[in-house]
Amino acid sequence: MGASDASVTPGTFPTLDAIRANRERLGDLVLTTPVRALSDDAVGRATGKATAVWMKEELFQRTGSFKPRGAFSVMLDLSAEALARGVTGVSAGNHAIALAYCSRTLGTTAKVVMPRTANAFRVQLCRELGAEIELVDNVTEAFARVREVEAAEGRTFVHPYEGPRTALGTATVGLEFVDQVQERGVQLDAVIVAAGGGGLTGGVACAVKLASPNTSVYVVEPEGADTMYRSFQAGTTQELDKVRTIADSLGAPRTEPYSLALNQRFVDEVVLVSDEQIRDGMRLLYRSAKLVTEPAGAAALAALMYPLRERLDGKTVGIVVCGANIDAESFARFVLP
Repeated sequence: MGASDASVTPGTFPTLDAIRANRERLGDLVLTTPVRALSDDAVGRATGKATAVWMKEELFQRTGSFKPRGAFSVMLDLSAEALARGVTGVSAGNHAIALAYCSRTLGTTAKVVMPRTANAFRVQLCRELGAEIELVDNVTEAFARVREVEAAEGRTFVHPYEGPRTALGTATVGLEFVDQVQERGVQLDAVIVAAGGGGLTGGVACAVKLASPNTSVYVVEPEGADTMYRSFQAGTTQELDKVRTIADSLGAPRTEPYSLALNQRFVDEVVLVSDEQIRDGMRLLYRSAKLVTEPAGAAALAALMYPLRERLDGKTVGIVVCGANIDAESFARFVLP
């Protein structure tokens, strides 16, 4: 069993007290990332002039994405002996970078399995942080290989998105978001967050619903990596045969039982966006917020610009800008016409 595996029972879903306690335990290991209103004429044209948009700028988190919140939440529970043996994981980039960073911070080692298609910039970041990297042909092979590493080397498998400890970590994003806007006298009508495997979306949705029950939570996926959407339709975990999106950070090969159950419990709806709509979200964040994001980081805004625009017109909407690990060449290729 991996460090974050668990049976799915309602009692294992995070409570508000547990989320707050976990945030206190994480302390300065993670940053309380800023929130900011996104407001100018271009945003008004894209999302509706009466719609108020607030960003949770999680791209400014340590390592450039939300991932250290979950990784630290799992690794802080490891015994000294387990920590000494090190950890392993599978990732196309952001989780790998987080594992490398968390391992170095906690004085241990990480061996990460990545698909050969992973962005070279992210692979280099992992190596610079001290992780040992193995490249395999695809994400499915990576999950198989990481289990072999776990068995052969005694390393703890830190899952990229599954399990209660991971959810307690990602839930701190949602808790901070609600607290930060409420401190400014703002009540969010809706929150939009992008899904890969569902660890971030489940945690955020749980925290938002517990702290602000009247706030709707929408999950967005790319059309080319729609496992959560199809899992909601089928009522069971679903798998991808291939990732077909520029938002590779959202290309988890399958949903898992715990994170799916958490999403089913707290998420109102899952919507889909195209790659071109994601590109439009990246362009708008660059123009209006002066943010350089990876495609995944712009997916929530793309959902507000397109499938959710009419439904959320005139509402106060929060979007999670979840990551920004992208090289300049790739960013330019995605945003230029």
